[in-house]
Amino acid sequence: MKMALIPSEDSRAMLKQSKVLIETLSKKLGVNVEGYVATDYNGVIEALRAGHVDIAYLGPFSYVKASEVADVEAFVVAETAKAGDVAYHSQIIAPASATEIQTLADLKGKNFAFVSPTSTSGYLFPSVALKKANIEPREYFANVVYTGAHDANILAVKNGRVDAATVADRILNAAVEKGIIGKNDYKVIWRSEAIPESPMVWRKALPEQDKQKIKQAFLSIESVQFGDQGIVNRYVETNDAAYNPVREAAKYK
Repeated sequence: MKMALIPSEDSRAMLKQSKVLIETLSKKLGVNVEGYVATDYNGVIEALRAGHVDIAYLGPFSYVKASEVADVEAFVVAETAKAGDVAYHSQIIAPASATEIQTLADLKGKNFAFVSPTSTSGYLFPSVALKKANIEPREYFANVVYTGAHDANILAVKNGRVDAATVADRILNAAVEKGIIGKNDYKVIWRSEAIPESPMVWRKALPEQDKQKIKQAFLSIESVQFGDQGIVNRYVETNDAAYNPVREAAKYK
């Protein structure tokens, strides 16, 4: 069985931090589960559409996009230890030393980084916030880049490559814990409302008995390290309708 992961962090880090979960799934299912990190978010969607992977970890927006072009369905979602919930937030951060940047309006003429056009917290929700503030990125910012990963955005702010960047709060918190960036190195100038957590999805074409085994395997997992989500307390059932708020945000954008 092949499981695809979005590259929300460096691909090697994603695989390393997903090793325990993948090994646990292999034992519970009695088959070898192979982890695969695509080069970008669209790569996971294409792998699902082509039938090259059976299950995948997608961001909320990339799931919505995948559901439009591939026959896939969300089935479980993680309750993370950091949030204690099945939701997280998008943030826009800037260097703490940038005293001239306090709000979104202060970003005029600055260099700005998104993660990926199919990232929920790294693009969709902050894009909607910018639109509501009457900010058109290509016109308002001096330069706009897409780094491809949340940790790359964090480093771009830390190293002065950009003046502000989008990032998921749980990935930023993890970066602080790892010493990648210090708490005093950045400030949050915008934070989104709660966003449904990133789901696990399967191809609907999988045999029903296999899908039930996979779901039960996830539901029986507790306190496991997984990818950019950190420690997962447990998995709970979800469904396609849970991501309608993300679809609504996409319409606004």
